[in-house]
Amino acid sequence: MKEYDIAGVQNDKETFYSKFSQRYAEVSHQFLQSIYTTSSHPGLKSDTDLLTRLKQLSPGKKGLDAGCGAGARDVYSLWEEGYDMWGVDAVKENIELVSELHPEIKNNVFVHNLAEKLPFKDNSFDFTMCNAVIQHIDPEDVYGTTIPELARVTRPNGVLQLMFKSGTGIDAIYDKDYGVQRHFLLYEPDQVLLSAQANGLSLIQQEEGALGGIMSFVDPKGSTHTTMFLGKE
Repeated sequence: MKEYDIAGVQNDKETFYSKFSQRYAEVSHQFLQSIYTTSSHPGLKSDTDLLTRLKQLSPGKKGLDAGCGAGARDVYSLWEEGYDMWGVDAVKENIELVSELHPEIKNNVFVHNLAEKLPFKDNSFDFTMCNAVIQHIDPEDVYGTTIPELARVTRPNGVLQLMFKSGTGIDAIYDKDYGVQRHFLLYEPDQVLLSAQANGLSLIQQEEGALGGIMSFVDPKGSTHTTMFLGKE
């Protein structure tokens, strides 16, 4: 993959979220792109199903949403349920919206680039989640920093939940909810899993019909995603 292609995806991300942070928060909080059109598991129909399963798997109630997005929807939702939630996002406009939409959690979210080391101690969280984020990050950083750092801050017996656009190369799609063409880096599930395993994480398999294993779904934009739950040894 050419270097300028990766740079273009990253620039596209910065431009998009800076310009559309308010609209992105609306789309996210209304779950307009969070209902899946098809999936590999009958119990996987929306973002809510992933969150429900994550809560079942987590050994405790302290969590990190790495790449929490505009308004930190899931940070706030879990905070309302009594979780000790934290969130980071690389785009300052996304974090600024938290003060407007959910001022109760404004001190628990801040700007941070996941291509850099996380500002938390080892084993800080019972669970970490990183949804639709690595598709914006250079693979060298994802495998060299992002996944190792997510593993590091997750406690032993804790859970990391990952979701990302899957495939090879770069995906270009027209996003009708914003009226723009968007670009994303695609990741191969097997390579992501190998990286996770190298950092002390293991795939949580499907049991008795519950979500588990390497799962896939298609979102309303027609993009294929992979999602998985990983336990820390």
